[in-house]
Amino acid sequence: MALMRRVATNEEAAIAELYDRFGSLVFRMAYQSLPNRQEAEDAVQEVFVRLWKTAGRYDQTRSALVTWVMLISRRHLVDKLRRSRARLKATSLDQPQVPLTAARESASHMDQDERMAGLMKRIDALPELQRTVIMRAYLGGQTLRQIGDELNTPLGTVKSALSRALTRLRERTGEELAL
Repeated sequence: MALMRRVATNEEAAIAELYDRFGSLVFRMAYQSLPNRQEAEDAVQEVFVRLWKTAGRYDQTRSALVTWVMLISRRHLVDKLRRSRARLKATSLDQPQVPLTAARESASHMDQDERMAGLMKRIDALPELQRTVIMRAYLGGQTLRQIGDELNTPLGTVKSALSRALTRLRERTGEELAL
């Protein structure tokens, strides 16, 4: 995408455009994941720095820009939450540590990451409007009305796109289970 090439060359207007397009989406995801607004705001800044630093690696043939932004955001938030849990565990020496529990938790996180990657791949295969509505509604926490307003699209069209996207995702999940 031309936008990410421009971001990779440190074009200030492109970085601002990237933030304008995805800032609220990343903030909503961070605010839902982190304990307070300040940490969410810090995470958003960190995510956009990461997006800027890795802009040259974006490949539009592998994923839509919104998907890539959300994956980078999710990875950053997961890392941030893991680091904070590690700090909490290190400070609570009076609690017994059970390695088996940690191993199960780690395996559970890996399974969750694999499922998320598979879901993101299926979302990537959706038509652009359906993909955008799914990402903003479910990962970004926006209402359908907000999505319609931001995309300058009638609410009925947004609702239809969401319905069709969910139907396609269910069908594709069923295909994978049948294999």
